[in-house]
Amino acid sequence: MIKIEKSANEEFIKKSINHLEAHGFEKIKADLEGYDCPKSYLKKGSDTKITPDIVALKNGKKYYFEISLKSDRPLLLKSKWLFLDTLSRMNSNRFKIITTKGHYKFTDSMLEDINLSDKTPIKI
Repeated sequence: MIKIEKSANEEFIKKSINHLEAHGFEKIKADLEGYDCPKSYLKKGSDTKITPDIVALKNGKKYYFEISLKSDRPLLLKSKWLFLDTLSRMNSNRFKIITTKGHYKFTDSMLEDINLSDKTPIKI
């Protein structure tokens, strides 16, 4: 999710964090009050900062989680997902998408557009 949409969807981010904690993830970082902020990456040649929605550890592996909700700016979202997927593969980490009812079709079409259709979204 892009930064503009984070404040409007804080409740879903908290729900996602609770889901991850219940499934054994630890050292969770999120861009929310009460949590450490994940590391941001600066896009070269512009002022755009890319910050994963949630970063967590499980069994010594780092996982990047991205919340997928319908967006008015799909191109920005696609580039963010591609960057996080590439970053996770370079460092032998994992990249997952979290979505919810009413956003499955949007998420599937976005993943198909950027050739990440092998990713199965986590449905909460």
